[in-house]
Amino acid sequence: MTTLEMPSLLDSPPETPAYLPAWFAARQQAAWQRFLATPAPKRGDETWRFSSIKQLDFSGFQKAPVTGANDLIARSTGNDSPAAKLVFANDELIYVESHLPESVICLPLAEALVSHSDLVQAHFMKQETRLGSAKFAALHEASLTNGLFVHVSDNVEIEGIIEVHHWITGENTVIFPHTLIVTGTSSKVRVVDIFRSADDMQPGLAIAFNDLSAGPNSKLDYVAIQAFNEVTRVIQINETATFRDASAIGFILNTGGSWARNESLSRLEGPGSRSDMLSVSIASREQEYDQRTFQHHVSPGAYSDLLYKNSLYDDSRSIFSGLIFVDKEAHHTDAYQTCRNLLMSDTCEANSMPGLEINADQVKCSHGSTSSQVSDEEIFYLRARGIDPVNARLLIARGFSVDVVERLKNAEVESLVLRFIDEKFGVIALAEAISDGG
Repeated sequence: MTTLEMPSLLDSPPETPAYLPAWFAARQQAAWQRFLATPAPKRGDETWRFSSIKQLDFSGFQKAPVTGANDLIARSTGNDSPAAKLVFANDELIYVESHLPESVICLPLAEALVSHSDLVQAHFMKQETRLGSAKFAALHEASLTNGLFVHVSDNVEIEGIIEVHHWITGENTVIFPHTLIVTGTSSKVRVVDIFRSADDMQPGLAIAFNDLSAGPNSKLDYVAIQAFNEVTRVIQINETATFRDASAIGFILNTGGSWARNESLSRLEGPGSRSDMLSVSIASREQEYDQRTFQHHVSPGAYSDLLYKNSLYDDSRSIFSGLIFVDKEAHHTDAYQTCRNLLMSDTCEANSMPGLEINADQVKCSHGSTSSQVSDEEIFYLRARGIDPVNARLLIARGFSVDVVERLKNAEVESLVLRFIDEKFGVIALAEAISDGG
């Protein structure tokens, strides 16, 4: 059967399993109708400026059963001793272990929808998807079957990492992973999502959604490592809400995918709240990373800081469009936005569109973007110390990325992120060495 003849996820409305609660079934039905009614993005849409609209043809992708579960479990390596570890393949849970206290709910979303229905309903997809992918957020809501649900009770601090692996297996397979994390008052949690492909040559599609809610005086750290193969397309929507005196870190690493669209919205809803929005993307060959952000200051006296860094090789592309929006009552806001692009070839392309909209007084806000190439002086300095040109360029690009990773302020998470960064730079260095040798 050819790709064009294959059944598609768009052929018919998804069916909600009968064991899930009625409110969720109603949400899924309404989301499907909203997906059908919402126009597809067009090239002229401001929220899709510079984007490759052709990547939005999802015909031929379908859900698929899991194959090779034991192999995927064995390949799901991360930290040596996580507080909890879950492994999903094609949105099906295939492995779980947990060392969490009873005061922490850490469950597959499908199970939490049954056992903690009211709690999930209170926090599930509450914010407006406003950065261009509302149609695909609706498709995600209509189609999702599983994911992660974490709820940390008041005054509970989790020191270890909750580690979650998401695999795509099978050709033209689509997954809809969903992560919902809620922290109570004065609690703390750290979650890492790792997205990978079982096979390097099989095309896949992931439409992922993250719900993060940081309760008063809590600390919530979330890391997404996108390391799919280079024939997989990705839409990832991240929505974070921080309340009084809460702190949330959202970090995205892009090394895989042929095309990835990241939309990150942070809503600061309480005085003294803080949101750090961080990203490192390393693109090579013809990869394209499309990044859209929204820092929404609702309450006075809140702080947000965005730092995105992109290293671009070969014919790769990046798009960054960010907006700091300060409501009229959000006085004494501190908000910062920085995007930096390191151009490692003469044929790569970086498009940056930072923005501010301020409707309050007594604020401190800044935004900016820079794009630059590696200077000859930097290369000369390293070559004078016996480092060959390929590794010299590698060291410069790695150093460019590391200061973002260091803002995670956790040695275990930093080590895990750097492992995937080094894997990608290793592939790039090998390709450059072969090219130089040829």
